[in-house]
Amino acid sequence: MFIAYVVVTAITIAANAGIAIVDFARAEFVLANSAEVKVPQSWLPMLATLKAAGAVGLVLGLLGFRAIGIAAAIGLVLFFIGAIAAHLHARVYHNVYGPGAYLGLAVASLVLAAARLTPEEDVSPALVP
Repeated sequence: MFIAYVVVTAITIAANAGIAIVDFARAEFVLANSAEVKVPQSWLPMLATLKAAGAVGLVLGLLGFRAIGIAAAIGLVLFFIGAIAAHLHARVYHNVYGPGAYLGLAVASLVLAAARLTPEEDVSPALVP
């Protein structure tokens, strides 16, 4: 279970850090998508910051700060539920899979992080004698 937690969380970190960078850079597809779902361009830096903060929180979770990692995963789950809601509200269905994929990663990271709270998974397999 520990390996699944690390791998899934690392993928979630990379995905969110990557899209945060793209958001900060105001890539053309980001601007087009935000206009299509009626999200003001002025919101992009804050939305990118939230994604980056989620990625940093997940990193801290991997480093042993479990509560921060779980809080970050919860934040990302809520963020991407909001993103999907924005797509549905704007009736933009053709690319709702994007936030859906990020939501799936965030949920998987959350479930695996929460599962690590059990005593059996309390220690990394590398540390078990």
